[in-house]
Amino acid sequence: MNTVDFSQDFVAFACAKGVLRFGEFKTKAGRLSPYFFNAGLFNDGDSLSKLANFYADAILASKIQFDMLFGPAYKGIPLVAAIAMALAARGHNLPFAFNRKEAKDHGEGGTLIGAPLVGRVLIVDDVISAGTSVRESVEIIRAGGATPAGVAIAIDRQERGTGTLSAVQEVELSLGMPVIAVARLTDVIDYLAGQPALEQNLAAVRRYRETYGVT
Repeated sequence: MNTVDFSQDFVAFACAKGVLRFGEFKTKAGRLSPYFFNAGLFNDGDSLSKLANFYADAILASKIQFDMLFGPAYKGIPLVAAIAMALAARGHNLPFAFNRKEAKDHGEGGTLIGAPLVGRVLIVDDVISAGTSVRESVEIIRAGGATPAGVAIAIDRQERGTGTLSAVQEVELSLGMPVIAVARLTDVIDYLAGQPALEQNLAAVRRYRETYGVT
């Protein structure tokens, strides 16, 4: 399966599940967006399994070198476990870890759960908005003596942040590591162009990209 295939298939899946919706939605930046992506709606076993397989497709297609996975609390916790299982099913059995928001002072203690942080660590999350979660993850990984290798996300909005770069581009530039996206906004636009039932949303999404998009 090539990149175009799994990206388009993922957009179709997200639309069918109601995770990717069209209309008018206010973003954290105060912009009126013609679409909304809510990964929290991948909320049953079947959809989480399919989501993890799409991540596995994107991660393996990227050829990125890494030794383990890390999922930041909270959305990254089910993601990292499911993605580790999807990769293991493809012959890549890798350790994973995640953090808790509050330190625990009994039992195993601390904020980290799972495998010890070693080698090159791939961070998995749903989206990158301001990049805060990624930067916190990078600090945790480095403090554990490991090296952040990159970030894998479900969708790249390809949208300017506070400056001329997108949140994804800012992370890549400031942290010096790649961001892998299962799909990008351009994939959403390509998908809409071939779907008569959804095509009425195409013009609004294109206008939004022309106004706020990055190349």
